[in-house]
Amino acid sequence: MTTIYFILAFLFLAVIGLGVAFFVLARQIGILYERIAPMGALVNESGPKVGEQSPRFALANLTGEPVHVGTPTDRATLVFFLSPTCPVCKKLLPILRSVRDSEGDWMRIVLASDGDEAKHQRFINQAKLHDFPYVVSTELGLGYRVARLPYAVLIDRSGRIRGKGLVNSREQLESLFNAHDMGIGSIQGYLDASQSSSAQG
Repeated sequence: MTTIYFILAFLFLAVIGLGVAFFVLARQIGILYERIAPMGALVNESGPKVGEQSPRFALANLTGEPVHVGTPTDRATLVFFLSPTCPVCKKLLPILRSVRDSEGDWMRIVLASDGDEAKHQRFINQAKLHDFPYVVSTELGLGYRVARLPYAVLIDRSGRIRGKGLVNSREQLESLFNAHDMGIGSIQGYLDASQSSSAQG
């Protein structure tokens, strides 16, 4: 009988121990989640700043149609800088299609690059990008100081820059839309400001 009581007591203590361990683990996961906040588009400080008026460009789509960037329009414009030789850019193409379908009521997407037009035309054919405005312009990249790819600039309907940065994932791309909706410069800036306020408080 004593042995049974001993076993029951041991099992009871084991269950309590597991409960405490679970609680501690859940708390640590919560702390870790707070520290590893969602990373927004990687913003650089070169070129026109978020909140400033965008440079204006009158460009030709590779199909010959005019494409205006930075001028007032009925929808916001996401200029997505890519290259036919950029693997990450190619990975994001299905995401861009999905974003265009879900956000198309308030935003249009313009694909942009520079270099040999024939090479880009082959890329358009291979990746089936005929349904996107696609411009080849060195001036456009220089105007926004694009140094690495893939890079995106979000311009609102009035022609003001609302978000920009290096994007490697859907989350980073959508962080530009979140910053636009929240009226902030970038998600990183918002998180840094929140952490500073918490530290001061």
